[in-house]
Amino acid sequence: MIYQVQPIDPIAFELGPLSVYWYGVIIGLGALIGYIIATREAKKRGLPNDLFADLLIWAIPISIISARLYYVLFNLEYYVHDPLQMFAIWEGGLAIHGGLIGAVITGAVFARLRGISFWKLADIAAPSIILGQAIGRWGNFINQEAHGGEVSRIFLENIMLPEWIIDQMFIEGAYYHPTFLYESIWNFLGFALLLYLRRVNLRRGELFLTYVIWYSFGRFFIEGLRTDSLMIADFLRTAQVISIILIVGSIIVMIYRRRKGLAKKRYYDTDKEQKKNKKKKK
Repeated sequence: MIYQVQPIDPIAFELGPLSVYWYGVIIGLGALIGYIIATREAKKRGLPNDLFADLLIWAIPISIISARLYYVLFNLEYYVHDPLQMFAIWEGGLAIHGGLIGAVITGAVFARLRGISFWKLADIAAPSIILGQAIGRWGNFINQEAHGGEVSRIFLENIMLPEWIIDQMFIEGAYYHPTFLYESIWNFLGFALLLYLRRVNLRRGELFLTYVIWYSFGRFFIEGLRTDSLMIADFLRTAQVISIILIVGSIIVMIYRRRKGLAKKRYYDTDKEQKKNKKKKK
């Protein structure tokens, strides 16, 4: 039986001629919550209160640009015929892997300029990043995108989804796998795991690398359910290939840093970075 349902309006509110979309509001909310958590943790770790505020001034716009550029490059055939659509980010099309590449590069440059360990910065930020991703996926929900293949309404009811999610998964006459939800739940679990691993006092850098492995592992399998995957050579899903590379690469980096004695410090270890920064300012 097909139910006629009205999808959620993607526009949150309007300010005169300006339309504010839920997609942007939700991503912004995820970034804000992540920022608050990271700032509080940075303060506990002896870093300046305004460190992440300064970082985000650069990281947010660069990550958005890199996320969009990544998506456009792997979907170039479509955008060549409609170039103006490259700028319509409110309609979706921000690739998380692209955003992470931009964020990591920005973080590495920022840490070097500030005389701070990149790995220390990355470890502090890791829980905030995956929490932001968990929240941000609900922007895909509003846009009715990043979903999987067709399923029955009974299937969605059997996995105990609330009515409002089921209704939003009714797209153009059919119901679909809520893969946005699967990934959001996986990321919330990852957030809880990283908070726990903080207490374990892992070696510096390994909290961030664990985040990369955790996210990539879940993304690999969830991506296999999606119908809108970016493709390489028409038979390889880009996100799955990148996920495998990130998992293997993170394990190699973890082993290498241990063997070379580059991971002697642990998460809760203090260092003399602040003193070095003060000397540079003088």
